[in-house]
Amino acid sequence: MKKIVILIILVLCNTVWSHGSVRTISEDKDFIEEINFPGTADRHTLVSDLHTHSVFSDGHVWPNIRVEEALRNGLDVLAITEHLEYQPHIAQIPNKDRNAAYLEASRYANKSNLIVLSGSEITRSMPPGHMNAIFLQDSNKLLNLDKKKEEEAKRLIDEESYGLNLKEQDRSMAEHYALASIWPAEEAVLEANNQGGFVFWNHPMWTSQAIDGIARLSDVHKIFIEKNQLHGIEIVNEDTFSEEALKIALDNNLTIIGTSDVHNLIEWDYSARKGEHRPVTLIFAKARTKKSVKEALFEGRTVVWFKEMLIGKENNLLPLLESVISMESSGYQEGTQVDIKQDTPILNVIIKNNSSAKLQLQNQSAFTFMKNTNLIELPSNSEIKLQIKTIKKLENLQLDFLVLNALITPDKNPLISLMTKI
Repeated sequence: MKKIVILIILVLCNTVWSHGSVRTISEDKDFIEEINFPGTADRHTLVSDLHTHSVFSDGHVWPNIRVEEALRNGLDVLAITEHLEYQPHIAQIPNKDRNAAYLEASRYANKSNLIVLSGSEITRSMPPGHMNAIFLQDSNKLLNLDKKKEEEAKRLIDEESYGLNLKEQDRSMAEHYALASIWPAEEAVLEANNQGGFVFWNHPMWTSQAIDGIARLSDVHKIFIEKNQLHGIEIVNEDTFSEEALKIALDNNLTIIGTSDVHNLIEWDYSARKGEHRPVTLIFAKARTKKSVKEALFEGRTVVWFKEMLIGKENNLLPLLESVISMESSGYQEGTQVDIKQDTPILNVIIKNNSSAKLQLQNQSAFTFMKNTNLIELPSNSEIKLQIKTIKKLENLQLDFLVLNALITPDKNPLISLMTKI
């Protein structure tokens, strides 16, 4: 009887002590929505989100939740990039260490395969606007709070509000932001580069940075590019896409980036239950390591997946599509009528989509199809059967398709060629 009582006490104690840690989000198998893309012929395809937030700036969740969401979405790479200067929770969470979110996320992801990158968001008014710096050694060195300039900061708030709505924001937060922003952004960018950081321009189409939604390079950004201090640009941020930002990337050899910039729960903004997905950057790396990810980003080996659209430079997008889409022959169709003694010149083929992306293909070949129009929809992780009217029997078949939901320039779709032996 005594042993039973002790056992009951131990069970009850364990119940109390373990409250809130029964299971993780990633263990909830009913709602896991993994993003999958195959590797290319010579690269791993790593799914990344390089712009997210937690309560250590203006996000609404703890860093461990960002890790759990990333695991649930099948991400390979995650960066939690807190605002350096903008700290709306400073009264509740006086964040003295700008590396805190990265350290928390790293500890939580330690036993997983998720690669967590260090990073921060340099947060200034235009120009230069907001910029992410990742692969940092110490984010604190990108922040300079000169106490001697406190009076100047207060004056900026009183006279100009410094872009802040003080009716909604805490005075201490505003004073911190103003004081931090006095230090030139150029110095923060230089420090990020001195640490070997990869710097990209965030949401250049955001109406708070471009009132008409048109991304344009300022003189400051041009100088950053000339000095090789700006390495990438977001063409996608949250639910927005910028053709102009894509052109800037192509014209200036900047790495193409797409991010969620999530502040809420990821499911609130991109509901897997509704068939939605977060925007991600596909990184083509030699290996699943931070070193290889960094190398790939600096070399511009990326493609963005956004609302079922694949966007990237041609030399990156075509190898991905070649890995995603394949075709195989199932032979010529047998004759079905009594008076037909031989097989028909109608070829059966199977086209497979080995990815999470739905694909829209437009036939560009000379052949037509028995049961399909020239416009073919290929669902994610699926296959379709086509009957090709080849007129005469062939030993090999080549079909050319435009991928309509893919872009290699703002107005150009990639052309792919599928081949099979018969």
